[in-house]
Amino acid sequence: MLEQLDAVLLARLQFAFTMSFHIVFPSFTIGLASFIAVLETLWLITNREVYHNLLKYWMRVFAIAFGMGVVSGIVMSYQFGTNWSRFSELAGPVVGPLMAYEVMTAFFLEAGFLGVMLFGLERVGHRLHFLATLMVAVGTLFSAYFILAANSWMQHPVGATFNPEKNRAELTSIWEVLTNSTTLAAFPHTVFGAWLTAGTFVAAIGGWWMVRGMRKGDPDAIELAQSMRPVTRFGLGVMIASAVGLGITGDAQAKLMFEQQPMKMASA
Repeated sequence: MLEQLDAVLLARLQFAFTMSFHIVFPSFTIGLASFIAVLETLWLITNREVYHNLLKYWMRVFAIAFGMGVVSGIVMSYQFGTNWSRFSELAGPVVGPLMAYEVMTAFFLEAGFLGVMLFGLERVGHRLHFLATLMVAVGTLFSAYFILAANSWMQHPVGATFNPEKNRAELTSIWEVLTNSTTLAAFPHTVFGAWLTAGTFVAAIGGWWMVRGMRKGDPDAIELAQSMRPVTRFGLGVMIASAVGLGITGDAQAKLMFEQQPMKMASA
């Protein structure tokens, strides 16, 4: 058994562990960012204190998950160079710009406005804070799109040619890469999956607080349980809608995979 643990297998195991750990946090924060934007919209429209309290509660949860996603994502990006240096040399001219777009636009958009969202609720105007919340939600979607574009190019390379002299792929059309049919199929499927993840988590936490509050029986616990009721309902609604969307987009993605990668579809 130990003789079979060569460098390639160990690199695959390490990268698989990092990827499996990392994907939990982006898939959650993408959906939770949209949920927080909905909460703030409801607070600004109705001016109800319950939405204000829920907004502060879920922003703290988002901050923790976002931080864990950043830390695990940095480790994963380093492993591209340490574990797969030959791949980085071969595909770097195509995948590199997509990773740069993700960091320089989407991630900086998220991180920049995240500070305003987390610490500016009582310090800036409601309109500016709402704009910051929207920008964080939009930034998570842009981030997902650029990463999926990089992954989709690995599955279905377009917009690039192979230079045998330099022994690497060279970008010919960034537009073709960004509008890759594989990307266009994977993006909505991923977003619905993120919304399903966040909806499940929100409904579960809301339901837990409701049960805990009713068991305690004191007025404060009951009030907290009642405030979680709309959150639980919303989470359940998002779960149902996202599950339907996930099935539809997953079917479309599977059909496209059958056309582009029949052997991968057969193994799946």
